[in-house]
Amino acid sequence: MGGIKSGEKTRVLVVGATGYLGKRIVRACLAEGHETYVLQRPEIGLDIEKVQLLFSFKKLGARLVEASFSDHQSLVSAVKLVDVVVSAMSGVHFRSHNILVQLKLVEAIIEAGNVKRFLPSEFGMDPPRMGHALPPGRETFDQKMEKKANIYGDGNVKVVFADEDDIAKYTAKTLDDPRTVNKTVYIRPQDNVLTQNELVKIWEKLTGNELEKTNIAAKDFLANIEHMEIPHQAGIGHFYHIFYEGCLTDHKVGEDEEASSLYPDVKYKRMDDYLRMFL
Repeated sequence: MGGIKSGEKTRVLVVGATGYLGKRIVRACLAEGHETYVLQRPEIGLDIEKVQLLFSFKKLGARLVEASFSDHQSLVSAVKLVDVVVSAMSGVHFRSHNILVQLKLVEAIIEAGNVKRFLPSEFGMDPPRMGHALPPGRETFDQKMEKKANIYGDGNVKVVFADEDDIAKYTAKTLDDPRTVNKTVYIRPQDNVLTQNELVKIWEKLTGNELEKTNIAAKDFLANIEHMEIPHQAGIGHFYHIFYEGCLTDHKVGEDEEASSLYPDVKYKRMDDYLRMFL
């Protein structure tokens, strides 16, 4: 796929704009100065919260484009308006699991023939590296520490922590950057690559209280997974890969493919600042 010509304003279509991460990507694209289009699906009907969110985007300068995944030509017409398509469709089992639906979006992009970049909904673990993943899978989580702390394993596996607004900012930055064409960009800010034990120490320092810690062995963590409902199996599976196997940090990432190195102007939220919000 080609790049965006220097000096031209990038035209970007965000699909899944009313979702958890999608709404942040829309705002980040607008803040970055991109000509931002938002896919408005008639299926949302009278979902007042989503309708209000869409019109709030319009007030901020985004353009609403109506199209449906059940109407191929409407999708083709929508993607013909832009240079870049960003899919932020949900892959979360306890919300709406729409990842396979984005294949219809890919078909529309291929037929339209004008899209220079497509960012699929892969804002978590790197799928090509997760062929061994426990079924079915779950999105990144927010964890709030209290007086007691459950530690997965020995607590010494490195994990990447990232604020959702920072993920959205980095996404918007990549859209017209020639350095990121056809590349996976990893979000691994140095100060936020921590073990659970390091994270707990930060909380203890902030609160002045020592937490009572309980280590959970892998066999105990997975003991009843086959008896759980699918959404819970999904969550347990991802937690296992992240906290026991270290899937987010078990491979090297060069500076030319790591977001905080590519875009040092983004002042990402450090975990100590994040945890202060809960005090």
